[in-house]
Amino acid sequence: MTLTESELSQFDQEHVWHPYSIINSALPAYQVVSASGVHLNLADGRKLIDGMSSWWSVIHGYNQPEMNRAIKQQVDTLAHVMFGGLTHEPAIELARQLIKLTPSGLETVFFSDSGSVAVEVAMKIAIQYWQAKNHPSKQHFVTIRHGYHGDTFGAMSVCDPINGMHSLFSDCLTKQYFADAPSSGFGSPCSDDDIASLQTILMQNHQQIAALILEPIVQGAGGMRFYAADYLRRARQLCDEYNVLLIADEIATGFGRTGKLFACEHANISPDILCVGKALTGGYLSLAATLTTRTVAETLASGDPGVLMHGPTFMANPLACTAGLTSINLLLNSSWHERINRIERGLEEGLAPCRSFETVADVRVLGAIGVVELKQPVDMKTIQPYFVDMGVWIRPFNRLIYLMPPYIINQSELNKLTSAVTQYLEYLGSGSIPTST
Repeated sequence: MTLTESELSQFDQEHVWHPYSIINSALPAYQVVSASGVHLNLADGRKLIDGMSSWWSVIHGYNQPEMNRAIKQQVDTLAHVMFGGLTHEPAIELARQLIKLTPSGLETVFFSDSGSVAVEVAMKIAIQYWQAKNHPSKQHFVTIRHGYHGDTFGAMSVCDPINGMHSLFSDCLTKQYFADAPSSGFGSPCSDDDIASLQTILMQNHQQIAALILEPIVQGAGGMRFYAADYLRRARQLCDEYNVLLIADEIATGFGRTGKLFACEHANISPDILCVGKALTGGYLSLAATLTTRTVAETLASGDPGVLMHGPTFMANPLACTAGLTSINLLLNSSWHERINRIERGLEEGLAPCRSFETVADVRVLGAIGVVELKQPVDMKTIQPYFVDMGVWIRPFNRLIYLMPPYIINQSELNKLTSAVTQYLEYLGSGSIPTST
């Protein structure tokens, strides 16, 4: 029996969990029936410009012909096979590409299903590395406040302790070390005060710390903060000084989003361990990867039990690896750097009027990321329907209205996104909701 649109929506509301939601939520979930380019087509006939790239992953847009063709060809050959004791060309070729593209020194690749798992794997690698070097006390991690690294238990433990979920799971989360987040913005020098908290924690606790984990340059879902590249350089130096590994979580920032292929390039540093995901497959399939240096991999192998203790069922799925390879080739063969610069200029110009509103605390732009930080949390019951009525898909959270559009977005589409944000802030000031045109 085919359900009507209304019946589908009702079933969804009563039975299906959505991210950070409850069953029978008062907030609607809009039904998407198709998508193409930067547009989402809803079941009720409305068309929305996607300002989120489906949580920052769909960098080439939807229904991309080359992506579609590659995945269709792969499914006719090999849709899935276990990676234990077996291998296949898409995984090998994707690993080769990642090693070639990522910061220097990263030479081994572990494929997993999602960003959270990539972080879990990175944390396991760091602990096993120090076990192999006869430092079994190095079981903990240091990170900077306002960070986000995923929703699984290990990843949660290094998310921001205030804005994250620590209060709910305090008795079962591993206790970690949290340094003050740098206050120096991107493009500014890092002051001694900025780095002092991290330096003190490492000086006093390096015998217990396996690694520093952070999001390079841009802190994502923990606050959409941009910080000084110099801080990242000095953090790398401190890790070397205190014998601590550096894990760079580039799940949100990788593959061009900040104006560099990887955000570590802004500071010209290489981590010991790197996590990538999200845009890795152009948003087509879930896939992530954890890369390490040869030294880390060989040291881990020299210890007991001599293998990395992780192995997902769908590790290196051939369809996902094919999507990853095709997405990377599309990116490298495009004028992606010019596109990011154009989006950056458009976001700067389009969001500039927001600085004049009393409700706004800050406006910041870097690469293809535009953020309007409000003084008070947004009201999701009014802001989400408003944006949909305006013909755009923007998903704010807490005090942040932010844009991370697909790289293929044109100027007219980008203008519509920024205009929707500006007009909403005018509504906040006037109390009357503007209507879409």
